[in-house]
Amino acid sequence: MIISTGTASGKSLAYLTPAVASCLDGGTVLYLTPTKALAADQLRGLRELRVTQLRAACFDGDTPFEERTWIRQHANYVLTNPDMLHRSILPRHAQWSSFFRRLRMVVVDECHGYRGVFGSHVAQILRRLRRVCARYGSQPVFLLASATASEPGAFAMRLTGLEMAEVTSDGSPKGATTIALWEPPLTELRGERGAPVRRTATAEAADLLTDLVLAKVRTLAFVRSRRGAETVALTARAKLADVAFSLAGTPVDGSSSTASAPAGGNPGALPTPSTTPPPSDQGTAPPGSEQGALSWGASVPVPESESESADWAALPDRIAAYRAGYLAEDRRLLEKALRSGSIMGLATTNALELGVDVSGLDAVLIAGWPGTRASLWQQAGRAGRDGQEALAVLIARDDPLDTYLVHHPQALFGQPVEAIVLDPDNPYVLGPHLCAAAAEIPLTDADLPVFGPTTPNVLDDLVTEGLLRKRPAGWFWTKRERATDLADIRGGGGAPIQVVESATGRLLGSVDEPSAHTTVHTGAVYLHQGETYLVELLDLEAGVALVGGAEPDYTTFARDVTEISVLASLRSHDLGPGSLHFGEVEVTRQVVSYLKRRLQSGEMLGDEPLDLPPRTLRTRAVWWTLPASEVAALAEEGFDLGGAAHAAEHAAIGLLPLFATCDRWDIGGVSTELHADTGLLTVFVYDGHEGGAGFAERGYARATDWLTATREAIASCECERGCPSCIQSPKCGNGNEPLDKRGAIHLLDTLLRSAPAAS
Repeated sequence: MIISTGTASGKSLAYLTPAVASCLDGGTVLYLTPTKALAADQLRGLRELRVTQLRAACFDGDTPFEERTWIRQHANYVLTNPDMLHRSILPRHAQWSSFFRRLRMVVVDECHGYRGVFGSHVAQILRRLRRVCARYGSQPVFLLASATASEPGAFAMRLTGLEMAEVTSDGSPKGATTIALWEPPLTELRGERGAPVRRTATAEAADLLTDLVLAKVRTLAFVRSRRGAETVALTARAKLADVAFSLAGTPVDGSSSTASAPAGGNPGALPTPSTTPPPSDQGTAPPGSEQGALSWGASVPVPESESESADWAALPDRIAAYRAGYLAEDRRLLEKALRSGSIMGLATTNALELGVDVSGLDAVLIAGWPGTRASLWQQAGRAGRDGQEALAVLIARDDPLDTYLVHHPQALFGQPVEAIVLDPDNPYVLGPHLCAAAAEIPLTDADLPVFGPTTPNVLDDLVTEGLLRKRPAGWFWTKRERATDLADIRGGGGAPIQVVESATGRLLGSVDEPSAHTTVHTGAVYLHQGETYLVELLDLEAGVALVGGAEPDYTTFARDVTEISVLASLRSHDLGPGSLHFGEVEVTRQVVSYLKRRLQSGEMLGDEPLDLPPRTLRTRAVWWTLPASEVAALAEEGFDLGGAAHAAEHAAIGLLPLFATCDRWDIGGVSTELHADTGLLTVFVYDGHEGGAGFAERGYARATDWLTATREAIASCECERGCPSCIQSPKCGNGNEPLDKRGAIHLLDTLLRSAPAAS
């Protein structure tokens, strides 16, 4: 069963009731969540029930070893995550035999987070779980809970391999939510190739958070990165401190002629944004001026009593930052402070998106498109719980997709949320899990249907590689190493790179090898639990990245160059005068430099060269071609064909996440005026994961919608020759050269001519 409904619709109650009943009946329950924070929140709720027969416990990486034996032997409601299930519980299933024999229900909470390669790994882990349950004679019910998703039953079936009933009707009370789409203005600053730089979403979020807290509006600001969340909180606190300073000399009777009440005139009411855009410079008006820190045009409020004056002075302390890297006790205190109202503004990463119970909020700010409509409504749903009215503001980043959405609200409103994409049959995902399954219990022919139709071929390859041994009784793992080490469920494979603090030798964490080239290259800004480090040296042979603590005022973006060759076209059809293909490709990528960009303003500070080896990836791609006759006509009109294709490729990469549940960093692209394998002008967009992740396949299925949106995103941007909001890419290894904005629009118009109507 999958329940797929909106935020605060009672999903937790829907699975808690039968789950607790199962425990009272002598059974056990396994609860899976993507994050430790959500498991801790659920455990708190279970303990508040005060049901003595309910023995609930978290089993994760933070669980002390002395508690683990008790949990295995006595707990009847175990809360864990896919990582622990993969690495600890399933390989040691014999130690959990009593628990598995009585297992009645598996709850998979917030399952919309299981997408792409990570979701494909979780799908295989759940198949291994089903197989272990069968070994101990149990057949638990799988109950999945998800935010609103498209085709939830079909997704849940791909995730678990089981037939699914779905519940999608939502009768919970909802107050009205006002949604604002907010586009920061272009500034006087100039970036690459003289392109205008837009004011950053984090700078806008800090201004709006300041305004809302001044208006006594309890607000949550979602920011994409830990560093961004900290920056928004610190900036807003500084602005409030400026306001408090300016009020220190204001007469308590309110006799100042320039001051007035907060936006809207009512401290408890939601502020109404004026139609005047915020100032286009990077700061705000100086303290004590008529505008003060208020970006919507409201004047600095006036204290009406000495006690209220003291309240205003304490306002900077009522803004904080929340992120997954804090200690659990600190996170719980922040959640409690927000619920009680002692904190009025909280800047957070998506750690608070997944189900953690924070209610009573008035407004939500979302700094940058969160990746999916499902995440947008999940985050917006944090405001106005308990049937209250609410405000949600989506602040556009300097990105083609954000630009498209603020200019095309119809792409958000009245549209179904995305289908969740995963590919459990990917051989690069399936192979390691077959090895892990064979190490748990030897595989037999009867097990093959559990793991999917590609299993026999993958098993043959594993035997050939010497990873499994085939005997009459089945397939066996015979190596001394742990089979679970073959699957890096949250990474891209390869030996991990250890991130070490050079001054102390302390191990901070690890990064999978494919990501190391782009995230911990020499000179990269690296974030760990809210602290900022600069990478001093990346040693790929030793598998180590040495970092040192630093506070740079810039962030870094790795840039790569890519070559691509077609291995096989699996599907194709005509698209206008051209053709569209989906198939297997080999990609050779090399990180050649990194871009430094100022945090607050987005100003480009430089492009530093790197010397890293190329990496080869066999994956899947969608590509389109145009015949020579059409290309010649465009050339005769004076367009730069290479620049037009290059611009269309950048924008297409930016827009694909609207149609496939991925991030633009999950995919890559190549464009060429004449490709060696096709002999034609060709634009490729490929999955950035070995074997593919299903994103390119989704682009192939929705090509007309996707490329139409790409064309509209380019055309609706007000810049003249191209900017990061439409056709420039921060990871382009060619320095965003050449690009032809008008040519890209004409190229896409040509391709979409007589194309099938959008589905």
